[in-house]
Amino acid sequence: PASLNVSKPSELVDWETGGVEVLTEPRPWPAEEGRVRRAGVSSFGISGTNAHVILAEAPADAPVEETMPDDGVRLDGTSLPWLVSARTPDALAEAAERLAAYVRARPEIDPADVALSLATGRSAFESRAALPGGDGREGLLAGLDALASGELTAVTSTVSGAKPGRTSGAPVVFVFPGQGSQWVGMATALLDSSPEFARVITDCETALTPFVDWSLTAVLRGEDGAPGLDRVDVVQPASWAMMIGLAALWRAAGVNPTAVVGHSQGEIAAAVVAGGLTLEDGARIVALRSKALRVLSGGGGMASLSLPEAQAEELLTPWNGRISVAAVNGPSSTVVAGQPEALDELLAQCETTGVWARRIPVDYASHSAHVDEIRDTLAEELAAVEPRS
Repeated sequence: PASLNVSKPSELVDWETGGVEVLTEPRPWPAEEGRVRRAGVSSFGISGTNAHVILAEAPADAPVEETMPDDGVRLDGTSLPWLVSARTPDALAEAAERLAAYVRARPEIDPADVALSLATGRSAFESRAALPGGDGREGLLAGLDALASGELTAVTSTVSGAKPGRTSGAPVVFVFPGQGSQWVGMATALLDSSPEFARVITDCETALTPFVDWSLTAVLRGEDGAPGLDRVDVVQPASWAMMIGLAALWRAAGVNPTAVVGHSQGEIAAAVVAGGLTLEDGARIVALRSKALRVLSGGGGMASLSLPEAQAEELLTPWNGRISVAAVNGPSSTVVAGQPEALDELLAQCETTGVWARRIPVDYASHSAHVDEIRDTLAEELAAVEPRS
């Protein structure tokens, strides 16, 4: 602060003695070289309720990164959405009208601040609308006007609806990925902030305990002595538990899936969430399956190609089955698996021909004929699993 001002000194303090005096008017407070300005502020209230705080000035030369221009458009060209909700569609239209009038009367308001307040400071009710506002402030206001008048088609980027899983029946699909979605520390914030997530992770840990010799919570928190996510028999069960916990968190928030779909260990999570497997059977499958995969370590590998499936299969023809398609991740994203030497040759050819390709950091050929080696082992170890309707 440039000055300090205390307007009404407390009568409970004897200010006639001692070396402290109360400021009764603004006074310049020049900075001193090499010293941080600090101020003690005390408030003496009724019945002995006192409050004391020490304030220190911020560094004058602290860099300020400008990430949000005044129109709410980010540096990547996109804009932050304005989220509006109400109990009913009519109330939603009224809320949009009030918000538009409020913003128009205050041209100094930053659209990004409005977006933040709407997203974090307001309750989310059943009837909702999201206004992306690709044209910045004016686009957002136009969206509010269209919402207020009931003419949603006037703004083609406006999306409205009700909360899935509560009142609308709008279809929601939970998609559970395979290996590669993990990252160190992925669960720590939710373990500390979400009792529902922490409860489900505890249940997953209990279900995994008969099949693993490590603690799920210790792995997720990265505790000393816990194995890392670089081990296939650790990362797959840990990722599976994350998916189960996240699904429970969404459901606790009222978002219930109409359908689930998954890949690899994500398929096991999807089966548990859908009710096709008990949590205990899901834990058995993901733990014993990932352990069995260790037998294949060193005998294969995988790579990702930026090609459609048909073109990828055509590209693999010269290797005559030594490499095969392992997964189709999208219209132009295909994962292949096979012998390490054959993959080296494939990647070298891709570099020469300009096809984007990268090696996936695993040393086995998952989702290929290589896993036939562990078929009998898995059939025996998973014989006790009983799928449910």
